[in-house]
Amino acid sequence: MLKNDFCMADGCYLLNHSVGRPLKNTQQYLAQHYFLPWESSNKEPWQQWLPAVEQFTTALGKLFNAPSSQFCPQVNLSSGLTKLLMSHPRLQQKNCKVLMAQSDFPSMGFAMQKALPECAQIMFIPEHENLTDIGVWQRYITADIDLVFISHVYSNTGVQAPVYDIVAISKLTNSLSIVDVAQSAGVIPLDLSVLDADFMIGSSVKWLCGGPGAAYLWVNKNQIKFCEPKDVGWFSHQNPFEFDINNFEYNSSALKFWGGTPSVAPYIIAANSINYFAELTAHKVRDHNLAMLTLIHEQLAEYVASPMGSDKCSGTVILFFNKQQDYLLTELNKAKVSVDARKFGIRVSPHIYNTREDVEQFISIVKRALKGFG
Repeated sequence: MLKNDFCMADGCYLLNHSVGRPLKNTQQYLAQHYFLPWESSNKEPWQQWLPAVEQFTTALGKLFNAPSSQFCPQVNLSSGLTKLLMSHPRLQQKNCKVLMAQSDFPSMGFAMQKALPECAQIMFIPEHENLTDIGVWQRYITADIDLVFISHVYSNTGVQAPVYDIVAISKLTNSLSIVDVAQSAGVIPLDLSVLDADFMIGSSVKWLCGGPGAAYLWVNKNQIKFCEPKDVGWFSHQNPFEFDINNFEYNSSALKFWGGTPSVAPYIIAANSINYFAELTAHKVRDHNLAMLTLIHEQLAEYVASPMGSDKCSGTVILFFNKQQDYLLTELNKAKVSVDARKFGIRVSPHIYNTREDVEQFISIVKRALKGFG
């Protein structure tokens, strides 16, 4: 059972949209690639640390089917997005116009507001619109849009956007496209060689089970030459070890976005986990996830507030119980079943290590609690 590969505490963990469970070999892998070079030699450990960090971008390349040179480690999505927006000449021009959705994660909107020029215009697709409908996107992606921001998955609604079709439309209007895969990476397959977006940002903390602090920026090979990051450091340099303060040359790869002295441990941890899922494949994770979601859809259909179709739903099902919600959350907590709640209901996210028994236990507790409510 794949469940045996992960650290699973007592109870049933269904919070994979928030933080995925760590692999059991995480501590051993970190000790070998981070602490051992530091502790066991009188030489500086960077000669071993940097190749270990390269395993992070190598694993991402396998997961998303793209050259590792097109990925750059980032501390989080907000930082990566800010660097990107400030680097591209088209996005720093007067009257720049960006399209995103009211349902996007707020941090992305905050970064947009501060990194774009004051005269830039941010257009929001209203919350009531159906973001699974490509017709909706066609209405909003007009010829004057400079950048389309696309969340592959919307965390609070359980909605999956038709990202391939959206990117195709953006090309017809000559709009740049950036895809946020924070909530989809590892659970919904994405092939960057087919998608051909301009940029992608993502993290490792959720379905990839890689912990916080290991985000990433992907840059299409056709866009790298246009990007001139302002937030640079010696690791943005073509030759970081040249040590000539008067000579700076952007790295020819996506590493031009890297910046100053990087963190090491978060990327080593995440490299181990991402490689695990790259070998397992997102297709296998998604098949299992959909099988578990189908159980919930069938048994609790009247409470499902998120899409049910496999091409429209995320890895998360949203269940709305109205006045019964607080009581249900209390009962689930008593039974050590971990879920959470947002504006539209309770969020439940079964991963590869969640068994049919886990999901049936969740359903059983919900049904029992609904009968006992009041």
